[in-house]
Amino acid sequence: MNPQIAIETATQLAVFLGNRPGALSRVCTELAAAEINIHALATSDTIDHAVVRMVVSDPTKALMILGERGVLALENDVLMIESNNEPGTLATIADRLAKAGINIEYAYLASSPKSPHGLMILRPSNVEKAQRALHDLSAQ
Repeated sequence: MNPQIAIETATQLAVFLGNRPGALSRVCTELAAAEINIHALATSDTIDHAVVRMVVSDPTKALMILGERGVLALENDVLMIESNNEPGTLATIADRLAKAGINIEYAYLASSPKSPHGLMILRPSNVEKAQRALHDLSAQ
């Protein structure tokens, strides 16, 4: 299988929030008020805090807003990959990266069952090397 993908580097924010009702709502409300769109989001939690990973339309502005509100947020590069919504796409990508010696530190993805396309966010151990390993799958 050789899926066609659109791949780009994106800045992801890791936002650290208290693990309590309303914490995510306040962040989303602030971003919406600043007309910042959230393209992708995943959360993980511990007993006392949550890490919200998000790719947004304006990460620099989002970092500034969050910092002004006293919310800790860190940034890093990830790959944002749009692909056909069909079986085997992630398997092909993961196999290519494994053969290139690149670890997938984490990933999150979603697609509606009826949508022809899906979006995945991958945090590889080496972003540039991962792009090279996946280059021939990219739609030109």
